[in-house]
Amino acid sequence: MPLPSPVRPALALGLAVLLLPGCALWRDAKEPDERASDEPRLAASDIAHEVVAEAFITPANPPDEVDSPTAWLTPEGGRWLISTGKETHQLLVHDGETGALLRRVGGKGPAPGQFNRPNGVFAWGDRLFVVERDNRRVQVLSLPGFTPLATFGEGELRSPYGLWLHEPEGGRIELRVTDSFMDGDDYDVVPPLEALSARIKRFSVLIDGDAVSARFDGASGDTSEAGALRVVESIAGDVANNRLLVAEEDVPTGTGYRVYGFDGGYAGRDIGVGEFGAQAEGIALWACPDGSGYWIAADQFIDATLFHVYDRQTLEAKGRFAGRNTGMTDGVWFSQAPSTRFPAGVFYASNRDESLSAFDWRAIASALGLRERCE
Repeated sequence: MPLPSPVRPALALGLAVLLLPGCALWRDAKEPDERASDEPRLAASDIAHEVVAEAFITPANPPDEVDSPTAWLTPEGGRWLISTGKETHQLLVHDGETGALLRRVGGKGPAPGQFNRPNGVFAWGDRLFVVERDNRRVQVLSLPGFTPLATFGEGELRSPYGLWLHEPEGGRIELRVTDSFMDGDDYDVVPPLEALSARIKRFSVLIDGDAVSARFDGASGDTSEAGALRVVESIAGDVANNRLLVAEEDVPTGTGYRVYGFDGGYAGRDIGVGEFGAQAEGIALWACPDGSGYWIAADQFIDATLFHVYDRQTLEAKGRFAGRNTGMTDGVWFSQAPSTRFPAGVFYASNRDESLSAFDWRAIASALGLRERCE
């Protein structure tokens, strides 16, 4: 039975839609020389780390302002690497094994299949979920054709960025979206603590073939000095250990990852705070069925992103690595499915707002003394 919710089927979305101006905080794109003068650099720090060569980097296209990637396994056994182009308002589809650009999807607008500053993206089964900051919604498309099916969240989301989802029971998806709304005339002022109780929005989504329905299940966010989420984007969950990790990007407060429970409450601990030299961004999980594994978290230096690795269960630090040519990472994604080129899986990271980097998990595991496989 469909959930009673303001889901907008894709066909109905072609009717008049009222759009309000975006109200989020984001960093305007800077020229490389300008960024180099005022952003932290890993080379200027004394943080010990290993260097791991990228398996490939996709062709650069600075106008896209590439943000978040996700991976999807095709029916033919291939792997697509799908990412968001915030400035071109498109989805980019690359071959996940070679990095070759396969196609572009969409363009700017409110209609089905169009986007307005897409940010978070998440492939689940044969469905793709895309968060659009300036359309203030989540759009659902079917794969492989990128056929628009529905949108939801227009009445609840103010400035959405990241998303994470899981399927607690067949056909029902539980989805969380970070909402980084701001105050001030220029939307660059962090709201007072009492207003931060709505940083994470939760939805239940039912999928029955091409029929998609959703229900808003409420908002959460700690309002204490220690647990509040001031500037948010990336979010990822771990069902086996009842954890949500949310990147706190507010550097003056102490950037790192807040640990929340699935009930929406702050767990009373963080990871990375005091250890990160730049800014916490994307986070991904390498997971084994027994609950063990690793978290990989991006520290966004301009010259070379530093990736911190933590034990999945204890959250203890396991090491750090950087690529040879990967910097200014926003979103990341881990695809554990084996392939000929990546038999132990592959880690993807956005690179300098213009491309995507791929790292063979075998190379990371070897450099840091980690497990290559779950068995």
